[in-house]
Amino acid sequence: MRGFEDGQIDGAPVRRRPRRLSQLFAQMARDADGPVSVASIRDALGDRSFAALIVFFAALNMIPLPPPSSAILGLPLVIVAAQMMYGSKRAWLPRFVMDNSISAESFRTVMDRLIPRLISLERMIKPRYWPFWRKQGDRFIGIMIFLLAVVVTLPIPLGNWLPAFSSALLGLALIERDGILFAVGTVVGIAALAVIAAVVGSATALIGTLWQFLPI
Repeated sequence: MRGFEDGQIDGAPVRRRPRRLSQLFAQMARDADGPVSVASIRDALGDRSFAALIVFFAALNMIPLPPPSSAILGLPLVIVAAQMMYGSKRAWLPRFVMDNSISAESFRTVMDRLIPRLISLERMIKPRYWPFWRKQGDRFIGIMIFLLAVVVTLPIPLGNWLPAFSSALLGLALIERDGILFAVGTVVGIAALAVIAAVVGSATALIGTLWQFLPI
């Protein structure tokens, strides 16, 4: 799948702006005629695989699922973010993750829920006020998403939604080079970490209080 829409002017090929992530996912959904694996999604996303995979896995972690799922779905997010930190050229995931697949029908169902939300966000974002030079943004955002992804994997009821949402915003900001969306994603990320810290602190204090009343 190509990430750019090409055209011609006076017979000469012209590279236009890259297609939006919603368009790429929509074409993948249309073209799916069998099980869709993580490996096929990575390959279809091409040179935008890091940020696009971040958005994809973050979106999956925003779907309400039983507690063990956050650790399973959060792991790819951690791995991809770690590679962004180290400046890897191509996203790598363990074979047991890459080989995971869902049916074409299930993939389309997920895309039917995800794509309209992506389109709504994409209408508001565009390249502007990007504060980073070249690949600096990839590594800095990789660090931020890595911290958020670690939180996603923690067994905290409903504690993965806000950090996953922040990761998705930061991934979209990186794709579009939108400094305003980056600022929004950063604020949401800080709020997510603050909420998790408050929850963990309160739980720790409660356990400490109950411990005092236990017979020794």
